[in-house]
Amino acid sequence: MKVEIVNGNLVITIPIQIPSPSKSGKTLVVATSGGNKATAAVVDGKAVIIGLNAYIQR
Repeated sequence: MKVEIVNGNLVITIPIQIPSPSKSGKTLVVATSGGNKATAAVVDGKAVIIGLNAYIQR
């Protein structure tokens, strides 16, 4: 996952994966950060933390 600040926008680039069932089984996950992760992006001297899940309906 790549996270950067470009022209005042937070830009997140994450690879799409083969859809796999979420833990609840209600959706299919297509991208995930795998929990909250500190990134290289910095705001007010502190690392931006991202928790990302992208999914599709079953």
